[in-house]
Amino acid sequence: MNNLNLNSILNGEMPGLSLGILFLLMWSLFWKGLALWHSARRGQPWWFLAFLVVNTVGILEIAYLFLVIKLKIENLFKKH
Repeated sequence: MNNLNLNSILNGEMPGLSLGILFLLMWSLFWKGLALWHSARRGQPWWFLAFLVVNTVGILEIAYLFLVIKLKIENLFKKH
């Protein structure tokens, strides 16, 4: 019987799951970095703290960027 545990994932015995976790990690770090940068540049410490502490796999970060501060995609990497 094949047990699902962290060792088997990290040792590469389950490459599909390892790639999925890696993708989620990179996705989350990308959006978290953008949201942290924008909230810091805008002087919004409570948003910054929320992004730093809460892990929502990018959902809160995306909502902040596109719904709260209403950024357009072309402005994601520009200084304000």
